[in-house]
Amino acid sequence: MRMNRSVFLPLLTSLVAFSAACLQAADVPAKKAAARGALPDSVEKRTVTIFSDGVRMAGDLYLPRGLKPDEKLPAIVFCAGTGGTKGGTGGRLGPIFAQAGYVALAFDYRGWGESDSKLITLEKQSKPDAKGEVEVKARAVRWQMDFADQAMDIRAAISFIAGEPNVDAGRIGIWGSSYGGGLVVWTAANDPRVKCVAAQVPGMGGGRGPAAEKYAYGLATKQARCETEPVTFDTGKMTGKMSGYEQMRVNPAKSIGYSAIEAAEKIKVPTLIIDAENEELMDRHQNGEKVAEIVKSRGVPVRYHVLKEMTHYGVYAEGFAEATKLELEWFNQHLKGAGKTDGK
Repeated sequence: MRMNRSVFLPLLTSLVAFSAACLQAADVPAKKAAARGALPDSVEKRTVTIFSDGVRMAGDLYLPRGLKPDEKLPAIVFCAGTGGTKGGTGGRLGPIFAQAGYVALAFDYRGWGESDSKLITLEKQSKPDAKGEVEVKARAVRWQMDFADQAMDIRAAISFIAGEPNVDAGRIGIWGSSYGGGLVVWTAANDPRVKCVAAQVPGMGGGRGPAAEKYAYGLATKQARCETEPVTFDTGKMTGKMSGYEQMRVNPAKSIGYSAIEAAEKIKVPTLIIDAENEELMDRHQNGEKVAEIVKSRGVPVRYHVLKEMTHYGVYAEGFAEATKLELEWFNQHLKGAGKTDGK
C-alpha cells in the first residue's frame, strides 16, 4: 500500500506528539538500572498479574512495609509513554510514593514489556469444542501504539488496584508521561474512579486536522475490508525523531474518537500538567497548556508548570526530581488530603 505522504506525515507527526518518548530507553537504560540501588527496607514490592480483556498484563505493586490488614491508603497508577515499561519511570516512582504513604502500581500495556501479547488469527477458526476452546494459528501483536486498547489497559489497572485490601478505592490517582500523559487525561475524564491526575510532557493530540481524521477513517475502512494488513506490522513504522524506536508501530485507525483535548471538557478532578520549556517533540502550547486552559475554564483545580530550560527527555533526567516533587505535592494535597472514604 502506497501512502499519501502529504496526509500521512502530518498525522504521524501528531501521533508522535501524542506518544513522544520511549521511557525505558530514554529514562532508565539497563546499565543504569542498578544505580538506583536496592529497594528501601520500608517498601514492599509485589509482582502481580492484571487481566485486561482476557490478556495477562504484568505489574509491580509498591506498598509501605508492615501495613495493618485494615489500613487503607490512597493509590497511584503509573502509565508509561511510548515503549515504556513498568521497570522504567514507574519503577523509579513506585518506592518514592510508597514511602510517602501510597500504594503504587506500575504495569506493562498488553503486548509491551513483560505482558502477554494480543493475538491476530492467521486462519479461519475451527468450531469451538464443548469447553468453548479452539486451536488457532496466530501472530503475536506487540509494541502497538493503540490508544483504544491502552485506555482499556489503564482502566483494568485501576480495577485491579481498587481491589487491593489496603487501598481506599475512593482515593485513586493516575500519573502519565508523554503518550501516557494523553492517556491519563482521557481516562480522568471518562472514569469516575479517578480522583486526581498528573501528566508530564504530555501529548494530547494537539495539531491533528481534518486531513488526518480523513486518513484515519480511510485506513480503518481498508483494515476492515482486508485491503491492507488489519494490524500494523509492516506499515505504521515511526519516522523522524521517533525512528529509533524500531519495534513500535502506529495505527491511526485505533485513535479515532480518542482525543485528550476534547476529553478535557469533561474533567472534574484536580489536574496537574508539567511541560518542558524547550519541548522538541510537539507544540506544548497546543497540548499540555491547551488542556490546562480548558480545565481551568471549567473551575476545576489545575496547575500548569513549565520546567525551565528543559527538553522533553530532560524530565526523566535532570528534571526528574523537580517533576516528582511537584507531582507528589499535588497528590498529597488533592488525594491524600481528601481523607478516607467509603470506597465509593
